[in-house]
Amino acid sequence: MLNVDLHCHSNVSDGALPPAEVAARAEANGVDVWALTDHDEIDGIPEAREAALGLGMRYVTGVEISVTWASQTIHIVGLQFDDKNEDLRRGLISTRCGRERRAQEMAAQLAEAGIPNAFEGALKHVGNPDLISRTHFARYIIELGVCKDVQEVFSRYLIEGKPGYVPHRWATLKDAVTWIRGAGGIAVVAHPGRYDLYDVALDALLNEFKRYGGAGVEVVTGSHTPAEYDQFATVARKYGLLASRGSDFHAPEESNVDLGALPNLPPSVTPVWHDWRL
Repeated sequence: MLNVDLHCHSNVSDGALPPAEVAARAEANGVDVWALTDHDEIDGIPEAREAALGLGMRYVTGVEISVTWASQTIHIVGLQFDDKNEDLRRGLISTRCGRERRAQEMAAQLAEAGIPNAFEGALKHVGNPDLISRTHFARYIIELGVCKDVQEVFSRYLIEGKPGYVPHRWATLKDAVTWIRGAGGIAVVAHPGRYDLYDVALDALLNEFKRYGGAGVEVVTGSHTPAEYDQFATVARKYGLLASRGSDFHAPEESNVDLGALPNLPPSVTPVWHDWRL
């Protein structure tokens, strides 16, 4: 059975390693089919593709698009698209706009909470300044010794209701799915277990997602518990969605699961790659 990992990040967004190093780690861990899915950015694809093919892996284009839906941030993974598509590229540029302003507001709030120079500190951990994010602030706060890990930083400072949290208006769900499909790709709801969605809200999200042409949902992911693997396999079957698998790897010392280390998809679902030529 193929070891497929279709969700991970490099330092082109909020990962710690360059795309080629992520590819090398994936190959060393036995990954056969791999996608780099940086947040709202596809400029890491050329390096990732070259490295993956050089290592003998099958490479799939990928991106993770930030979406605002019902006042929540939802992530949509795009796979198997044309990375030269201009509509997709313009859409991602528009989604990235406003990150620096948001980061400055976060830094101001953190300063009031006793953490000075957070913007400058976060920038030291940024590979792409256009994509400064909460994860980069978290790494700086850990560097200061204020918190021991990313999870503690988020729970104390960077989630809604805490100092340092600043909401951002991302792309719409329709925009994200339309950009991906317009570039010939497949849209997948990333790690649905992470969102604060009751059954009615999840039903509304998935029905709207399907109406725009969305095709898949992550079932086995580093952001899910083993119980959620079965839960979202049931969701995939109920809504007629293909199932995806991805570690959501960011950095060796931060990620819940390493590249390629997840269990296989449950046999009851249809993999998103079922009809790919692999």
